[in-house]
Amino acid sequence: MIMLKTLLVLIKNYNMENLKRISQLFLTSLLFIAISCNSHPKPATTDKEGGKNDTIYKVTFIELGSVRCIPCQQMQPVMKSIREKYGTQVNVVFHDVWTEAGVPYGQKYGIMAIPTQIFLDENGTEYFRHVGYFPEEELIKILKQKGVK
Repeated sequence: MIMLKTLLVLIKNYNMENLKRISQLFLTSLLFIAISCNSHPKPATTDKEGGKNDTIYKVTFIELGSVRCIPCQQMQPVMKSIREKYGTQVNVVFHDVWTEAGVPYGQKYGIMAIPTQIFLDENGTEYFRHVGYFPEEELIKILKQKGVK
């Protein structure tokens, strides 16, 4: 976040001297994102009260979007349906990347547009990514790749 603020200040005060600093900061940011996206920790699961949950899911379906984005809003019923149909096999997670709490997740997964759906296997390794509205029928095909029934 500090790098982003520094980059914005440099861009605002744009001149040839700052161009080199902007380039270096941008490349450093990309490197940081690449490194952080390269490690795939097992997704943490929590129960509704926020406590640890020992459930092992076949798939973690992460929706990165915003409650103020129209295509993201269209994904809400899809997420609800997946949660209801496959709740014991699929961990459905939503992060509003237009909020302070959600920004780190957008950075962690290196998203370029919303909504973005990311699918992690039971070991926390990303195995599929989709950008834009994702129809439920197509999404279910992705879940079945990892044995969701």
